[in-house]
Amino acid sequence: MNRRERIEAALVQGLTLQHLEVADESHGHNVPAGAESHFKVVAVSEQFAGKRPLQRHRRVNELLADEFAGGMHALAIHVYTADEWQARFNQAPMSPPCAGGEDGKAAH
Repeated sequence: MNRRERIEAALVQGLTLQHLEVADESHGHNVPAGAESHFKVVAVSEQFAGKRPLQRHRRVNELLADEFAGGMHALAIHVYTADEWQARFNQAPMSPPCAGGEDGKAAH
């Protein structure tokens, strides 16, 4: 099982989800091929209702603590309730470019 699959499994086990996207964005960073180090998560769950963004992010980070301990370097987290997701027209913001990406700038 690769890291993306493990992230998906951990989030599915820990949250009641209406929508989940997990993207490996490592290719856009200054890391070796196959590094599996940079990811983006888009998760929609009513369990986020009434929670501040920091609380939502902490919950996702708690569920993925083993992945961080195992070498995951960065995680872009986009979490919403179903109503918030609908208000966004079912789209998440793009992740910002990394300074160490394909354009050859300094490593991150």
